[in-house]
Amino acid sequence: AAPAPGEEGPRPPQAEGGCGAARPSLLWALPEELLLLICSYLDAQALGRLGQVCRRLRAFSGRDLLWRRIARGCLNSGFTQLGADLAAGIPVKERVKVSQNWRHGRCRRETLLKWKRNLMPWMHLDGDYLYLSQAEDIWAYRFRPDSAGLQRRPQAIFSGHKEDVCRFVLAGSHIVSGGGDGNIVLSKVHGSFSIKFSAHQQEVNCVDCQGGIIVSGSRDRTAKVSKCRVLNSLLPGIACNPGHYQQTNKQGTPGFEVFK
Repeated sequence: AAPAPGEEGPRPPQAEGGCGAARPSLLWALPEELLLLICSYLDAQALGRLGQVCRRLRAFSGRDLLWRRIARGCLNSGFTQLGADLAAGIPVKERVKVSQNWRHGRCRRETLLKWKRNLMPWMHLDGDYLYLSQAEDIWAYRFRPDSAGLQRRPQAIFSGHKEDVCRFVLAGSHIVSGGGDGNIVLSKVHGSFSIKFSAHQQEVNCVDCQGGIIVSGSRDRTAKVSKCRVLNSLLPGIACNPGHYQQTNKQGTPGFEVFK
């Protein structure tokens, strides 16, 4: 029946997702494999414009399958030369976007932290925490839940050195640091426990730890290997055997010292 004067007739059905068509497009009647094949010929700019049409096309054009070919030709997109994906948890479309921003120099500069000391800190990123050296201490900052940056105040401060911290590494639940005083300090990440022992006569320029073995190098032209053992996980203690021997090279100068 015709609508009465002053009344609107029934509206025509619109396409799913609000594309604004009078009736569903015949394009969506095609199998999904054919739709993916058609869209695979589009470049990044065309796929981006396709996603601005409606919600359904936005979700469809954001498929990782459509962006893999484009991402393999981008800088630092997480794909190896053989096609292996090294960052499976990040959408491929976002990786292409970041890569193009790098290539065109589009970026947003933000200052996360400021400090008064005029020095270059040693930093280590571990999950939601950023560890960085500040003079003779190591500060631990936690990232904000909204990923907007770092919290202003440090979550923890690890001390023990008398001079600047040169290097440090995270070894499980401990921080192993070498300082300008020639000492190596082992600090528990979640606790106040720490132990310090003298390792070199001058500053420790490099340090690493794995499997209870600490390797350190100093400006005094020596490298030392210290074997440490955690006695108890609840009340931790570290036993270091001070017995060592020194090896020399052909010139008779000290080469490295090993703690056994």
